[in-house]
Amino acid sequence: MPLLADLNKADRAAFVAALGHLFEHSPWVAEETWLKRPFASAEALHTALCATMRAASRDRQLTLIRAHPDLAGRLAQQKKLTAESTREQASAGLDQLTDEELAVFTRQNDAYQAKFGFPFIICARLNAKSAILTAMQARGGNTPDQEFATALGEIEKIARLRMQDILKS
Repeated sequence: MPLLADLNKADRAAFVAALGHLFEHSPWVAEETWLKRPFASAEALHTALCATMRAASRDRQLTLIRAHPDLAGRLAQQKKLTAESTREQASAGLDQLTDEELAVFTRQNDAYQAKFGFPFIICARLNAKSAILTAMQARGGNTPDQEFATALGEIEKIARLRMQDILKS
């Protein structure tokens, strides 16, 4: 586990190696945030990472959103998720679904993807499977712009928890 002081002194490659996984398959967020060192606190680091993500073009943000797997989706069933996504989905009980629950998640994922063009994103570590299903149904009534903004907000929560997992004070 790196210390914040170590990250503040790290070269770009070491900084990206330590933090590049915080934003799913998008190490560019850490790479571009490296230029903003030093960070006074973990909160300041998270804020800077999120500012980098928010300053990106809409196309780049969409690519980041689309880098996230469906919850309890095909990649999870094939055991092809990142280690972080595997742990996060398991924390919500998504690795222990009945066949019926899996079918419901699949239908919800497919409907959401068809409407919005990207996967449903929610911070699984902060939700149980029933809350996730409720959110999937409720958010299906949102506009694409609302869901795009919501997805980015959920990505920020995911990144914060991932950062807390690896960063020592």
